[in-house]
Amino acid sequence: MTPKRLSHRLLPTLLILLVSGLLASCFNVPHTSAPELTTEVEDWRDEIIYQILVDRFEDGDPNRNYRVDTSSLTAWHGGDWQGVMDRFDYLEELGVTALWISPTFKVVEEDAGIAGYHGYWPQNFVETNPHFGDMATLRRMVAEAHERDIKVIFDVIVNHIGQLFYYDINMNGQPDEMVEGSGLVYDEYGGIRSEIIRTTEWDPDFDPRGIQARTSLGEAGPAPLVWTYMPELNRVPPQPEVFQNPDWYHRKGRVVTPWGWDIREMVETADFPGGLKAINTTLPEVRREMIDIWAYWIEETNADGFRIDTVKHVEEDFWAEFAPAIRARLAEQGKENFLMFGEIFDGRDDVIGRYTAPGMLDSAFYFSHKFQVFDDVFKNGGPTTNIENLYNQRFDNYGTTAQVNGITDSDGNGIPPTEAMVNFIDNHDVARFLFEFDEIDGLQAALIYLLTMDGIPCIYYGTEQNFNGGNDPANRENMWLNDGFDTSGETFQLTRRLIELRKELAPLRRGSFDLRWTTERTGDEQDAGIVAFERTYNGETVLVVVNTNASNTSETSASSLGGGGMPVSFSSGTTLVDRFSESGDTFTVGSNSEVTIEVPPRSGRILVAQ
Repeated sequence: MTPKRLSHRLLPTLLILLVSGLLASCFNVPHTSAPELTTEVEDWRDEIIYQILVDRFEDGDPNRNYRVDTSSLTAWHGGDWQGVMDRFDYLEELGVTALWISPTFKVVEEDAGIAGYHGYWPQNFVETNPHFGDMATLRRMVAEAHERDIKVIFDVIVNHIGQLFYYDINMNGQPDEMVEGSGLVYDEYGGIRSEIIRTTEWDPDFDPRGIQARTSLGEAGPAPLVWTYMPELNRVPPQPEVFQNPDWYHRKGRVVTPWGWDIREMVETADFPGGLKAINTTLPEVRREMIDIWAYWIEETNADGFRIDTVKHVEEDFWAEFAPAIRARLAEQGKENFLMFGEIFDGRDDVIGRYTAPGMLDSAFYFSHKFQVFDDVFKNGGPTTNIENLYNQRFDNYGTTAQVNGITDSDGNGIPPTEAMVNFIDNHDVARFLFEFDEIDGLQAALIYLLTMDGIPCIYYGTEQNFNGGNDPANRENMWLNDGFDTSGETFQLTRRLIELRKELAPLRRGSFDLRWTTERTGDEQDAGIVAFERTYNGETVLVVVNTNASNTSETSASSLGGGGMPVSFSSGTTLVDRFSESGDTFTVGSNSEVTIEVPPRSGRILVAQ
């Protein structure tokens, strides 16, 4: 089992007592005990998350460069935790307050000619990835981040290990790809054909019974599980050693299409595409081990939160056990306000939201919003009523009360999931916003909305530099080889300014979210592309108006369509000043507390009472 916190505290003391005399005559041993756990976050809505793929961000320690080929986007590039530290000044200038870094543990080096640089192929859950650094370096990175008031979020995997075993279907002791004929069958046109079945023992198709062995004589029971031994690629049996128990895996083969939400058995028990073997998280002993492992990483480093991978591929009651246990264990040691948000890669809002039910996760990566708002509205010119329609679903689909820490039933992080959604424009699993969309003003309009709407904004590294890669691996560009640290660019400066305003104006972080104007119109009409909302906190109100229209200066008025101006909470006669524009434009609230705000194409206004 993974070492517990108590042993971490006692071991350095015992070693000092036993061998201090010998050490005094040899060399000084660095202090390696784990840090005290501290609470670094008051309110997660105050934070600006910045997602980093460590291998692609900055190469700070060339001594760790092995198997590196920067000419290939599927190879290791050499980024490491020292490189992250080397770029803290850049991150501070942008305004970042939290880093989500790619997985920290040791992974499969390579599979089918593709490197494990991304970190999602676990081999050893409790050792650091040697490409990135050792535990002392990781601790130092977290400590230095905290000195700059930057929090650190680790990437968590409980669903699978890397491709470390194969199913010996034909029982010949080696991994094969087999082509078999299943006899003659009639096709849909009445013809006769031979049906061919191709099976790879690395990644066979799903079988609800479990993958079965078979020979020319027929089936022969469950196929044996055979571990690989390729130390040059770190494709060796998993660690801790308990993960070498075959019973700890579902052993049903890979997800096949269709694999939507409704096919729950397949989604939750099948191997993930690419041969990632599904762990049987229904077992109590597996759950205990996963809780120990992931608490251990925080206890060793004092990091501040988890982004959790492949959440929907693990049964829901696992999360109802895992999340409270993590909160309770860390809170007992002084780490409160610990954030856990999940990746539920799905366009259905109700599917995403169910994992934020009471007792489960604090938040989720807001994929439905990415697809329906940032893509459909800001990128593809759809109506802003999409925003309103999705928002109206939130209180039915997501948890409305803050999660509790499991000890005193006090709030875990104090924020209900409905107010803590992690909003994003792009990430490592989807094409960049600018891919096949060479309209930077469209990205900038999306950034205005991202950094003023409710919830927690998350920026994918390079977005502020107009990176435009397509789907994986093209969206995982090398930051330092692509002039990614320029602070003079227009998008960088716009992002920095928006973050400054979000920090300065508390309603933009913690305020309510009240939509004041959306429209079905997308052409040349008076209000085409407009979305407006108010955010209020502690008696202070900010009015945000964004124009998503690519060509039309639009306004919050429907007078040409037989309607009136936009109703607001400000009293008649109030002068509103735009804090975002350099000109500081002003607008006066008219009778009946209505106001008309003009906004240039793909731009925005952030208005406060003068």
